[in-house]
Amino acid sequence: MSRLGTAYLRAIQAVGRRLPYGTNVFERSWDVLVVLDGCRADLLAAVADDYEFLPEVGSLRSVGSASSEWLQNSFVGHPETERTVMVTGNTWTDRYLDADSFAALDEVWKYAWDDDHGTVPPDAITDRAIVHTRESRPERLVAHYMQPHHPFVPDPLDGDDGLIRAGSHSNTGNPWVALRQNQVSADRVWDAYRANLAYVLNEVESLCENVDGRVAITADHGNLFGEWGLYGHPMETPVPALITVPWATIAASDRQTRTPTLQPPESLPVSRVYGDDTESEQLAALGYRE
Repeated sequence: MSRLGTAYLRAIQAVGRRLPYGTNVFERSWDVLVVLDGCRADLLAAVADDYEFLPEVGSLRSVGSASSEWLQNSFVGHPETERTVMVTGNTWTDRYLDADSFAALDEVWKYAWDDDHGTVPPDAITDRAIVHTRESRPERLVAHYMQPHHPFVPDPLDGDDGLIRAGSHSNTGNPWVALRQNQVSADRVWDAYRANLAYVLNEVESLCENVDGRVAITADHGNLFGEWGLYGHPMETPVPALITVPWATIAASDRQTRTPTLQPPESLPVSRVYGDDTESEQLAALGYRE
């Protein structure tokens, strides 16, 4: 991207740093919060009729335009986390969250990473969420799935290098860079994005059959397809299409249709950190270079 384009994005981010935006999820009523990483509200609404378990999809404004920002603004300093179990495939938790502030923080990405696909498979999140709800019956549980965030497992795009298992949003080989550089059409990316949502929704349906209580489905942020001349999900960028995320609630009951098999190893492998992440590194991963 040109220096002018990078300066344009940073000007938007300068405003984003100064303006509070969005609704914290703890202001809403839920027992189980399903987080679909990078899911736009209009994307979930577009497929809702294909799934009997999905109700009408509403929306809310996220408190972050990228996962790291959303995690900080949603959980850091909020006493509700003491009564909350988080099950997550998102690698940013290792850097931005304090495990001791949660009832339990199950970082599934540390032991269930799929090297072939470069992400955490959704069934791993479902299994661990079910185990926690049945064994400890927490007041609240967050199940953070990595889909529909790329890589698009059922319909991969050429040149998509997947996620980095190191507290970073993307490799530089990703759909948003390809879109910016006109290497792929927006329709092609949208179709793959939608297929990845369908892939994870099968697991969300299974989760809803195996937990009790009010399940809310939302996202940490969306993705930009050229709105305001931007792509992907730069942090601190309160563009409406990016921070408008789905909100749908389901009354769930545990029908015992699934017996989880995934268990973490007794001694978790730790691959941390990785050095400080900078704004420039995040922008480069989305194709915004000086």
